Formats: sequence, structure tokens, C-alpha cells
Amino acid sequence: MTHSRRRSLVVGAGLLTSALILSGCSTSGDDSGGGDGGSDDLTPVSLQLQWLPQGQFAGYYAALDQGFFEEEGLDVEIIPSGGDIVPQDALVAGDVDYAIAWVPKALGSIEAGANITDIAQIFQRSGTLQVAWADSGIETVADFEGKRIGSWGFGNEWEIFAAMAAEGLDSTSVEIITQDFNMNAFLEGDIDAAQAMTYNEYAQLLESTDPDTGELYQPEDFSVIDYNEAGGAMLQDAIWADTERLESDEEYQETTVAFLKAVIKGWAYAASDPEAAADITINEGSGWGLTHELWMVNETNKLIWPSDNGIGIIDEEAWNSTVEGALSATNESGASLITEEPPSTAYTNEWIQMAHDELEGDDIDLTGADFEPIEVELTEGGE
Repeated sequence: MTHSRRRSLVVGAGLLTSALILSGCSTSGDDSGGGDGGSDDLTPVSLQLQWLPQGQFAGYYAALDQGFFEEEGLDVEIIPSGGDIVPQDALVAGDVDYAIAWVPKALGSIEAGANITDIAQIFQRSGTLQVAWADSGIETVADFEGKRIGSWGFGNEWEIFAAMAAEGLDSTSVEIITQDFNMNAFLEGDIDAAQAMTYNEYAQLLESTDPDTGELYQPEDFSVIDYNEAGGAMLQDAIWADTERLESDEEYQETTVAFLKAVIKGWAYAASDPEAAADITINEGSGWGLTHELWMVNETNKLIWPSDNGIGIIDEEAWNSTVEGALSATNESGASLITEEPPSTAYTNEWIQMAHDELEGDDIDLTGADFEPIEVELTEGGE
């Protein structure tokens, strides 16, 4: 998640041919999903995002743009958030039908009383990094001790503390610096190791000019700690639904399966044509330049594909690891994210599996076994 920026020039990139591409899918010219039959024939659905329009959410916008929601009989409204809306709170309040939220944040809400269920684990891997200068001496989580560690807060910090707990480091052994959703404080020397997402803030560094050379920074200028490798990684973007409605509302159940089928098609489209997906998110209001947006779509695809068990299927081992990290993590004030195991209703594969079953036989690679990311050349400022 980041703040928006102005965009300008469109820069071309190579087109990926992938088995993920949908065969014979029609394009809807009506972003509202109304179609020729009119929206009165469609079931209205609202989806709450956790940030502004950008490549992180390309699959949902692609499903809207390409008419996949309409094909499933849905008229979907995608609602952005600039940090003013907590997705799971909007879901609990009944303001929306579905919400995108990181699993650890939702687990905290569930322990506080939210009756919500993870129905599709879209991100199969964590996209969180901690980035230091190459000559800083910070190469592992153990090196955090005594350092100024950047974090955005707002529930994004728990992977840092889970990784520290796994390393046996007390959370008070570091100075947590509240970081804006950019890399300015790091570049100015106020933070020793900054929080970054693979699909966003890390790209911001590689789009910045080294004042000593006049050239863009390169990956070798940085020491990058990936929580998937270092420990502490937690599951991130998931689709959450209202637990009570899932259990008792047959229409909501049917809508859920239809919604997930369209989402699967949307993410398959984003994987097969990331350039088109980047254009779609820019048209939907992303303020990033095209090279940054294309980088974002490409890196987001890497967090989704391949999905060995099928896109959206919640891997029990990954879920348990996330819960374990959430239980072990304590912040610099000694507070815990959760204190007990979440209820069994916290996640289910029932509805995403039904969506898979109904898509069986369609020309969609549900696992992304043949997925290959593209090469994206970043430009100054991501324009």
C-alpha cells in the first residue's frame, strides 16, 4: 500500500503469452457490469479494498473491465480505501459484501469479535521486505538489534515482530520508527532498515537516483531481508466474507461462488497480460506511472502464481504458520496481536473449491503451473 502519485508517459513492455490466458472471453464495454441486459438483471455486490486502485488489486479490476463479473450475473462495485476505511470493519458493519484484508489484521479483528471468514487466500506468499543499505551490516533479522527499524504500523508491523520472536529478539531491543508509505526517511538516513513491499516501495528505491552517481539505484546497493526466507512471513491479501451469511443465506452462498469464479478469471487475465492489467488499473484511478504500475502487477502476480493447490485455496501449513506468528509476536509496547487460536470459522476452502469445480473444463490454468513473470525495466520516478 502506498500513497498515489501522478502518472505521465506510457512505456511499452513485452507481451507475455501464458497458458493462464482465457480462451474466448468477451470484453465488456460497461465498467459498471450492467451489460445489454441492464444492471436490474444482475445481483449487486460490493467489494471493499484495503487501499487505493493499483496493481495490487489488478485481478479484481480486470474482472470488472473484462466483464467476468457480469458473466457470472453480478454487478460489482469496487470500493477503494485511502486508509480511512478498515476493510474487515466495513464487512462486519454490513456496509459491503466482501473485503480484502491481510490475514493477521483480520485475526486481530476476529479475536475482538468480528464474525468473518477467509474464503479465498489470493496471495500465497508474503510480499513484505525489510531493506537496508548494502554496507549497513544488516543482513539478517538478528542484525536488527539496536537498530532503527521502519514500520508503517496500522497492523502492517506484525511480521517484523514475528520474525524477531522467531530469532529470540525482544521487541524492545530495536527502535521502531513510524514510516510513511514511501522510502523517503530511509533515503534520508533516518531509518536503518525500512519496510517495503516487493510490488511497491522496493520499486520506489530502484526508481530513485543515487546522488553520488547520477544513476538509478541498483539491487546490489541494498541488503534485502525477505520474511518468507527469514521467518515471520504471514499470509496477506485474502477475500473475507460474512460468516453468518455464509452459514445461513443461500443466495449469499451462490453469489460467493459466482464472485470467486469471476475473481479467478480476473487474476488469470492479469497473469496472462500484465501490460493490459496495468492499463486497466491506471484507467481506474491509480496515480502511478506505467513502469511502476507494470512492476506492481508483475510482482503481485508472483505472490499469487504458482498456486500449487489452486488459486485462492488456503494452505493449512501456511495458515498455521501465520497463526503461530501472530500468537508469538509482541510489539514494542508489549501488546500481542492475538492471544488464542482463532475459531474454525476463520477460514474455509468450501466456496473457493466450488468455484474451482465449476470452472473445471474451462481454458483456465487454476494453478499457474506455466506462469512466468515478465521483465520490467523501471524508469526514474516510475513514469
